[in-house]
Amino acid sequence: MSIAIYPGSFDPVTRGHLDIIKRAAAVFDRVVVCVMVNAAKADTLFTLEERRTLLELVTADMKTVTVDTYSGLLTEYARLYEKPVIIRGLRAITDFDYEFQISLVNKKLNPDVETLFLIAGGSYTYLSSSAVRELGRFGAGLGCFVPDAVARAIYGKFSRDAVPEHI
Repeated sequence: MSIAIYPGSFDPVTRGHLDIIKRAAAVFDRVVVCVMVNAAKADTLFTLEERRTLLELVTADMKTVTVDTYSGLLTEYARLYEKPVIIRGLRAITDFDYEFQISLVNKKLNPDVETLFLIAGGSYTYLSSSAVRELGRFGAGLGCFVPDAVARAIYGKFSRDAVPEHI
């Protein structure tokens, strides 16, 4: 059985993330979306459990996808699986430079792990969770960036009494 681990902070999960998850699910028997704690992103909008819950909600129809959380090193988490492949989405060349370095470190820490880079779909190359958070802070429409349930959760975090007419 082929297993892929798609790690990330997912704060919040975007349509770009979902695109990568769907495409990975078409290639692997099982995809584990692992919501990670990233010390560099200590100021998150959603708690670890809230991010997990949102991901479970928006991937509920994907039968080969499961969602998990982990707060340690990804290479240690990967040891839970036999010959896992780590999935990383790339939006731009700058992403590749960073992800390439991380994949080499991961390989050094756990020689059994491989990394597969998936290029973001053309309509998602500009999309980031930080941009979505900023747009949500100002009440902008988020429907083209995140699923409706995620948009509502974002608006709720910013205490918006009214959800914009066009989510």
